[in-house]
Amino acid sequence: MPVLAGMTGLAVDMGRLYTAQARLQGAVDAAALAGTLYLTSDPNINNGTIANVVATYLDENFPEASVVSLGPGTTVRTVCLTGQVEVPMTFMGVLGIESETVSASACAGFNDLEVVLVIDNSGSMNGTPINSVKTAANKLVDLMIPGGTAPAIKVGLAPFRGKVRVGANVDGLPAGCRNANGTVNNSNVSPPDDSCKDAALPPVAALSFSKTTIKNAINSMNAGSGTRYASGTIISEGIKWGRHVLTPEPPFTQGGQPNKVRKVMIVLSDGDNEDGTCSGTFGSCDPRTSSTCAYRRNAYFQQSPPVTNCNCNNYGCLDQAMLTQAQLAKDAGIEIFAIRYGDSDSVDIALMKAIASSSPGTDDHYFDAPSTSDIGKVFEKIGRQLGYRLL
Repeated sequence: MPVLAGMTGLAVDMGRLYTAQARLQGAVDAAALAGTLYLTSDPNINNGTIANVVATYLDENFPEASVVSLGPGTTVRTVCLTGQVEVPMTFMGVLGIESETVSASACAGFNDLEVVLVIDNSGSMNGTPINSVKTAANKLVDLMIPGGTAPAIKVGLAPFRGKVRVGANVDGLPAGCRNANGTVNNSNVSPPDDSCKDAALPPVAALSFSKTTIKNAINSMNAGSGTRYASGTIISEGIKWGRHVLTPEPPFTQGGQPNKVRKVMIVLSDGDNEDGTCSGTFGSCDPRTSSTCAYRRNAYFQQSPPVTNCNCNNYGCLDQAMLTQAQLAKDAGIEIFAIRYGDSDSVDIALMKAIASSSPGTDDHYFDAPSTSDIGKVFEKIGRQLGYRLL
């Protein structure tokens, strides 16, 4: 009987230790994740901001626990935390063991990320809007890839308007714009479309570790400045090529396997899907009948034979293509954040919410940016979510 009682007591005390360990691990995980949200203001974890947040979260989830160590991990932009708690023993006290200490550790932050920015470069984004996007995107890159470090983060860019532009040696075709079916967009109209021949529409940029390469690509966006024709907004083409950038299969092969990295697409647009057949104002012409109409240069009209019935009506072909491409991206393991800039009607908002990878019952991956001043705030919120990850 004494032996049986001792074994029972040992089991009870061990169960208490196991329960305390599980609870402490959950509390430490939550505290580390909460700390990552403040890496923007305390990047080196040395000014007290993250320390206060971590202590607060640990106290809320396990008041008896304490922080043993806190600091950056071996990789950049991380918060690493170890906590411990002393657990009183009941039956083991007869053996002189009054208490036992259990500990738990967690690291959270930015790493093993691949991010592509899918940015509207149509003419309506020219000026302050595109400049605000560039500023916000550069800050996001600075957050993910601080200077003098080599984190496991790659970033790419897919600018779009009525088409996308692809550089040389990418898909086996000459450098230039692409139609929706993947063929070369010759823009066979008069006068010719110079956005596919110079830097007016930047080419899709592959994933890169290089901060300089990424920022140069971002800063090359000008939303039609210096080109005659920046008409058309076909969001599906941007999403499609953003997916190409992130997946490891050709035409771009820099992406890692989805089970090893978090793949993220950030889509920003200020307009409806627009091909000129509905409410286009550029040149006041119908691309279905006018061979010189500006909108005739987009990814559908330039196919052979031209697709002239894929219109921009609400939930028409262009909207459906947008939803289809977003689903293909999600099926490939890509997480989509959607940003709606400017004034929006209910259909625009519904479409952007539909492509976003929000948790069920929420819109946590969809953001409104009514004015240019909101763009930076939205990018900062997304940046915080990207760092909110246990490593």
